[in-house]
Amino acid sequence: MLLKPNLSWDANQGITLPAVQAQATCVNGALQVEFIVEEPMDCFRAEVREDNGSSWEDSCVEIFLRNPKNPAEYFNFEITSRGFILAARGSGRQDREKLSTETLAKITRVKQLASVAGNLTCWGITVTIPPEIFSMSSFEGVALEGNLYKCADKAKTPHYLSAFPIDTEKPDFHRPEFFQSLL
Repeated sequence: MLLKPNLSWDANQGITLPAVQAQATCVNGALQVEFIVEEPMDCFRAEVREDNGSSWEDSCVEIFLRNPKNPAEYFNFEITSRGFILAARGSGRQDREKLSTETLAKITRVKQLASVAGNLTCWGITVTIPPEIFSMSSFEGVALEGNLYKCADKAKTPHYLSAFPIDTEKPDFHRPEFFQSLL
């Protein structure tokens, strides 16, 4: 699927935006999401150097998922171009509980080496989220709802893209009412 900008958001107007493709599949019972990103150099940032850091400030891709075992809760997985991840759970933006270092270690991140082509930085990452994080044995046959995102809040040119539309006045990814079926 192609991630698209909401062009009514001021931050996305008058700039050259990244091109992002994503593919969500179930592999051996786990959720696997592959992202391929081509972004203008002024959209690219790679400063975060640790898990559970401020990943949204860097060039990152994000996976937000409604918890199938508790639909009032959702998880966010925010992965930088370097493979660092921030992951949390909760019912809204304000009540997030970060996942432990031990839990983050169970999330596989396979990076594609970043390259430069003209004015574009090209990178990719495949993220595999095990079902145990959701207290499940498999995602096979599970109706999984969520959204996929791309952002870089502190890049020279901030930008915000999503797989499914978000009907808000300004960028806000913590909006589960706009989640749709991913699997």
